[in-house]
Order: sequence, then C-alpha cells, then structure tokens
Amino acid sequence: MPRLPHPTPEALRRDPLPLRGRTALVTGASRRGGIGHAVARRLAAHGASVYLHHHVPHDAAMPWGADRIEDVIASVRQALADPEARVVAGPGDLADPEVPGALVDRAVDALGGRLDVLVANHALSGSDGDLDTVDAAMLDAHWAVDARSVLLLVQAYARHRAALAPGTPGGRVVMMTSGQDIASGMPGEIAYALQKGALASVTRSLSTALAEHAVTVNTVNPGPVDTDYMTGEDYEAVAARFPAGRWGMPDDPARLIAWLATDEADWITGQVIDSEGGFRR
Repeated sequence: MPRLPHPTPEALRRDPLPLRGRTALVTGASRRGGIGHAVARRLAAHGASVYLHHHVPHDAAMPWGADRIEDVIASVRQALADPEARVVAGPGDLADPEVPGALVDRAVDALGGRLDVLVANHALSGSDGDLDTVDAAMLDAHWAVDARSVLLLVQAYARHRAALAPGTPGGRVVMMTSGQDIASGMPGEIAYALQKGALASVTRSLSTALAEHAVTVNTVNPGPVDTDYMTGEDYEAVAARFPAGRWGMPDDPARLIAWLATDEADWITGQVIDSEGGFRR
C-alpha cells in the first residue's frame, strides 16, 4: 500500500485526548505511592477507561502497608479527562495460575467488551535473597508472580485481541523490568532479577507473536523510583547518583508508558526501554 512520505498537517496536530475511547488494564495499581497508580492516572488523563487490579494482602504484609482501594479509585477518577470514560477496580492474587485469564475476562466485561492496553506492572516484593541464601521456594514464588502470571496475562489478552476485527487499532502491551542487565545487576535479589530478566528477554518474541493482531509489545525499566520503600541516608545516597539530584517519581515512568499506549508510539515494538533519568550505576 503506497504511503505519503510525510503526514498531513492535520495528522501532525496532537489530539489532547489520544486515548479517548480506548480501554486499559493496569495490574499492581493498589497504592497511591506506586507506579501502577501513576500509570492509571496518566492513561485516564489521556482519555482512557481503566481497570485497576489490586492485591491488598501483599501490600499489607510490606513495610509500607496497604492503601484504601476506594482512595486509589477516587484519585484515578479525578484524573479522568473523558466524561464517558470510567474507572473500575478488582482484586486478584496473580500467584494463582487461574487468575490472569479471569482478570483479563473481567476487565473486558467491565470496560465494554474490548481491552486495548495491558500494563503488567505488578511484582512480588521481598521473599528473596543473594546467591547464598536464595532457595527453591523463593525462586518459585517470584516465578509465579513476576514471570508466569505476566505471560498468562499476555496470552489471555492476545486471545481476546485475536477475536476482534483484523487491524483493530490501539493494541498495546507494556511489561516492567528492573535494570537487572545493567552494570552490577541485582546480586541481592537473585529470584526477582531472574524473573524480570526473563521478561526483558521474551519482549522481542512476544512482539513478533502479537504483530499479526496489530499489537505492540514493549518493556520499561523505570530505574530507582521513590515508592516509599527507602528513607534516610540510603535514600540520599541513591538520590545523589541521579544527575537531577532526585529519585525518579512514579509519574516519571508513567509518562513514558502512557505515550507507548498512544498511536504516536505505533512504530515502537519489541523494545526494552530504560527510563532512569541518567542514573549512575
């Protein structure tokens, strides 16, 4: 099909709501201090309807504690730019292999029968160790949540997109990694680094598999982001390694992820993209 060498002037004008009419599922969006919440707000501000996945028991067991889901939902709703868009939320323990497919089905139903954007942001915190202390239980726990569930989510999403009309626009998958392939890696979190590395490695394969359904697949490494898990001297030491003198904030990677969800990023697929603010490792 012949293409014009340059877009028309009309095509160059950016839609203030580039995701109007689109729908998104964001996993791990249960805390206002987290990246998932920031991503959901950005997508909503771009016009999308959003389904927020949460697993409160995980956060309740962590030092930062759980957030009230009602407050998370209210915060995302405040960012809604399209009056016809909506925000829905639901729980799910993604360590259960039956949950990823069921979660995609629930999101499809709640968002009007079509899911455009899948952001697999969830991860297991803790339950990890260095090479000397890591054990089979740690490896299995991280495999189940950080890698297996993501692949099962993508599988269910791909089956849904395959049932839509050929060439249906807006298909996007964004996964999350953690810079485990950069500099000295993550020697103190072997199980986590292993599974996040698996997602980075499978990005290209998934992008090829989903290309026939007009879906792009990319993975984002957000770098060190202040999600309330570090304080004191350690916090300041990490901040000093950024040229800007501050940590990344949840909205920093959220801006990139929201852009990847738009039509402007239609030509970007199969990539692992670092969003680290020049962090010196």
